[in-house]
Amino acid sequence: MDVTRRTILTATAATAALSFVGAPHIARAALPLTQPGLPFAEDALAPTISSKTVALHYGKHHKAYFDKLNELAAGTRYADMELSEIMTASATSAEDAKIFNNAAQAWNHVAYWDQFVPGGPVRPEGELAAAIDDTFGGYEGFVDRVVTVSNEVFGTGWVWLTRDDQDALALIGYEDGNNPVALGRPGYLGIDIWEHAYYVDYENRKEEHIRAVLDKIVNWRVIADRVAA
Repeated sequence: MDVTRRTILTATAATAALSFVGAPHIARAALPLTQPGLPFAEDALAPTISSKTVALHYGKHHKAYFDKLNELAAGTRYADMELSEIMTASATSAEDAKIFNNAAQAWNHVAYWDQFVPGGPVRPEGELAAAIDDTFGGYEGFVDRVVTVSNEVFGTGWVWLTRDDQDALALIGYEDGNNPVALGRPGYLGIDIWEHAYYVDYENRKEEHIRAVLDKIVNWRVIADRVAA
């Protein structure tokens, strides 16, 4: 299921008051928002994600979202909000679409880097493993479903492990910078399918990139902590 900007705009304003499950580590509130440092060395994810890709993705693309958000939100009602509040408060405002896009992408990428902190299990464990097995028919079924959902997203976007309307685990594709948190759902695991996430290392082989990420570098202890929060 794709979630488009139109879907975001039909969400209720109550999303602005949500608590955030597994919120990434963003300490500073109010402008100027500061991009958190990487939680690992630039070469820590190699060869799955090269240091060159991390440098470009984090140092150029992710930084640009924070820089642009600080510029756009200055002097507005968002100036005294923390990042997650800016994201949800702007999600229902068509006139603030640029603020939302940059806030969502800034948030997405903090959650993205945090889920790759080295040292945790590379497969789900315990209750989370059982839930993934029940929902997707095993870990390989989960990976296959991520790939399928990624191909259903038109253009750029993300695939998130979240929950559906029945509160069951679900993989949902979101266009551009949209994410489940802006819709009042939790965001447990995010796979970035913008080309800047993989093109240097994998060229147009998006599926190969997705499978390598899920096979080798996700820290499932981080994901389990988000699910349990």
